[in-house]
Amino acid sequence: MTESADPRAAMKLVQDLEAIKRLKYKCMRCVDTKQWDTLADCFTEDATTSYEGGKYSLAGRDAIVDFFRRMNVSDLITMQHVHHPEIEIMAGETAKATWALEDYVIDLRANWSLRGAAFYEDEYVRVDGQWKIKHTGFQRVFWERWNRGETRSLKLIENMHGLPKAD
Repeated sequence: MTESADPRAAMKLVQDLEAIKRLKYKCMRCVDTKQWDTLADCFTEDATTSYEGGKYSLAGRDAIVDFFRRMNVSDLITMQHVHHPEIEIMAGETAKATWALEDYVIDLRANWSLRGAAFYEDEYVRVDGQWKIKHTGFQRVFWERWNRGETRSLKLIENMHGLPKAD
């Protein structure tokens, strides 16, 4: 990010940075709350992904949303937090960002949980005045998984999806 002596340019830069942050936060919220139509609004039509270091590479907004719809089934509860954004507004109407990710998953059917960390590398483009995700992907720092049944005192008390609780 470069500093500008023009207060209007500086304000526009701040507004763009905040809009990109809100977009990424919205994307993560929509995955966790299974709001697929709203999730689709986060991406360009020709968006691409490279999740898990390229293991899940997808092309097109519809393919991306369908991937989440299939992977984030009704008995899977997810929580993804992104933070520490490093956002660079590029020349024209594009931007790049690196985000730290912490995620937690509960699989009610298989009765396991996982926790992990990763770094997202994203590209953004402004479409009709709105920032959209053009490319997103992450490389794992770590991922750990455990059997929830092995911790006898561990009980899921409540969840927003109204899914059966694991015992």
